[in-house]
Amino acid sequence: MPRPAPVVDADRLDRPRTIRVPWTAPAVPKIRRVVVQDLEQRGLSDELIGETEMVVSELVGNAIRHARPLPDGTIRVHWKVKADVVEVEVSDGGGPSTPRPAPKSVWSSSGRGLRIVRSLAHEWGVAEERSGRTVWASLGGPSRRRSR
Repeated sequence: MPRPAPVVDADRLDRPRTIRVPWTAPAVPKIRRVVVQDLEQRGLSDELIGETEMVVSELVGNAIRHARPLPDGTIRVHWKVKADVVEVEVSDGGGPSTPRPAPKSVWSSSGRGLRIVRSLAHEWGVAEERSGRTVWASLGGPSRRRSR
């Protein structure tokens, strides 16, 4: 069933969004809700919203499980939408190893997160920074990162 047309300030639609969430497990559903509501207001497809929701969940969950918080005790989630392409970034304080998809395993109870991200995103990557690390993904179309 189609969603009703959103009523949104048109100025807001092109603006990137950034939110900081506590470096705790309960932050995952909170940020997921915020991102989904924002993408719904922008009128994106249910499929793209669902894929972005999964990617955000995986990236934030991985930051909590495998990295340290930023100096203020948070994780930064940033997203922008341009021409039905969603780019999402999750920044944390870094960790002991560079994030990479785990090898396929029938019996493993974890380690599938970045394989999920890789399968949904057109492009994804890791940027090491002075204050930590950012894992990013582009969904819904070709990435604009290559053109920068």
